[in-house]
Amino acid sequence: MSCTFRSTTKREEFHLLHKVQWNDPGALYSLVGKENTPRFPFSIDQEGDIYVTQPLDREEKDEYVFYAVARDEQGKLLSKPLEIQVKVKDINDNPPTCPSPVTVLEVQENEQIGSSIGTLIAHDMDEENTVNSVLEYRIVDQTPKVPRDGLFLVHTYHGTIQLVVQSLHKRDAPQYNLTVEVSNEDFKTLCFVQINVIDINDQIPIFEKSDYGNLTFPEDTAVGSVILTIQATDADEPHTGSSKILYRITQGDSEGRLEIETDPQTNTGYVKLKKPLDFETVAIHNIVVQAENPEPLVPGVQYNASSSATFRLTVTDVNEAPQFSQQVFEATVSEAVAKGTKVGNVTATDPEGLDVSYSLRGDKRGWLRINPVTGEIFSAAPLDREAESLYRVQVVATEVGGSSLSSTAQFHLTLTDVNDNAPRLVKEYTGLFFCYPLKAPGSLIFEATDDDQPTFRGQHFTFSLGSESLQKDWEVSKINGTHAHLSTKHTSFEERVYNIPIRISDSGRQPMEGTVSLPVTFCKCVENRCFQPAAHMPGIPPVGMAVGILLATLLVIGIILAVVFFRMKRDKGQHNAESAQASEVKPLRN
Repeated sequence: MSCTFRSTTKREEFHLLHKVQWNDPGALYSLVGKENTPRFPFSIDQEGDIYVTQPLDREEKDEYVFYAVARDEQGKLLSKPLEIQVKVKDINDNPPTCPSPVTVLEVQENEQIGSSIGTLIAHDMDEENTVNSVLEYRIVDQTPKVPRDGLFLVHTYHGTIQLVVQSLHKRDAPQYNLTVEVSNEDFKTLCFVQINVIDINDQIPIFEKSDYGNLTFPEDTAVGSVILTIQATDADEPHTGSSKILYRITQGDSEGRLEIETDPQTNTGYVKLKKPLDFETVAIHNIVVQAENPEPLVPGVQYNASSSATFRLTVTDVNEAPQFSQQVFEATVSEAVAKGTKVGNVTATDPEGLDVSYSLRGDKRGWLRINPVTGEIFSAAPLDREAESLYRVQVVATEVGGSSLSSTAQFHLTLTDVNDNAPRLVKEYTGLFFCYPLKAPGSLIFEATDDDQPTFRGQHFTFSLGSESLQKDWEVSKINGTHAHLSTKHTSFEERVYNIPIRISDSGRQPMEGTVSLPVTFCKCVENRCFQPAAHMPGIPPVGMAVGILLATLLVIGIILAVVFFRMKRDKGQHNAESAQASEVKPLRN
């Protein structure tokens, strides 16, 4: 079941809301809330009468749902609980509220009569779309009342504020304050509106003078220099887009060599050099400057001759060095080009139109020469990528006559590789040996390289013996692109050094081949070390070998004498020199 009860704004005696009754006497009644609410303003007595016990507020809660329960004396339910819905009916108990302490609106000076300035939107917490929440608006005061009172009108039900008498002028009053009464059937509230009058751009900038005369500057005047100060004024409101002045060059500077900066406080314009002046390009500039506002002018107002000014800029000549067309010239050629081949070209011009002479600087290898008239560069000697793959020199351009001024640029020559280097061993192999006598065939590993530029697949060499007569004793087998085995085919070798010629070929488009010699020594070994008598040491000439033997003999004699002296001293005079053993000389390590 449902019922309706008007909301109340003050505490009164309990109001009878509804009555429930069980058929048989003796029933005990109670109420149970359906929702967990912080406040339950209802009660029931044992006659079944339901009362409102606290004031109701629709803005707090507009509906309540609870149950009436009937039990016997033992607490047993006599029937299913009865659901009761209570809807709270609205009363006009809330005054209108303003959207903010002050509502701020703006209106331009030239606003037309009848234009909407803005809207004041007040609020009412009573139920929407009922008579309790209908608001009415009325202007009760305008400050200041110039040029007259009643300049504004507010729509009675919408709160829209309009200009109704005449357009405004900021010089009359920059701001208006309105007091607006907002009311419903029972309450009234005063809201405050501030209307700011915005200046319009109805005044054009005016130059203090229309002709700033003749200016003369040399063409080497520094970029950034101020060459002229100009001034225009604007009668609109200061420090607004309507009075700010921007200066623009409209004639006489097609190459954009000038710029004008404006002081934001004084509107003073500073004409500055943005790019270097050039006597040879333009010697006289007839400049026209326009002063404008960033804010558009109002309709009917246009810029005129008062907003423009002129000056004449004369550029004087200064002797300048030749100028290269670029600072770095690049070329790429093969390292195999013939002497006298053209490898590149540079160009420079003199601003005054004088002839230019070219020369090279920093050609430390003497690889290049330059035609002093044309700037063409030729190879002057064989080029070698392996010595220097990117060759850098300076080119000097000097004016012929005048002050002989000069300037420089870079010439970079990249050399591409040709296969012009024979393969070689990656290092000098001096310690290859087999223990003598050889008990079983063995092998040694060696590595090859060359000085040419590797391909993207890396280096790839083929290996073979340098003489067919060696094939009965030796064998060469490839491990990978750079390494190979040198193997013996038997064990019958002499105790000496064998110099084995190895032929190595690369995989270039024009293959290169080289023959190297691998010295392999067969020697007696002690603890896996090769022990070579001096007479068998490879690479030592006879005189050197004799000197070596003599030095070794003296060293052994010295060691023996030292041991004998030490032993005699330790035995306190006993002459046991015969029993002293000289230290055994260690074999050479290979």
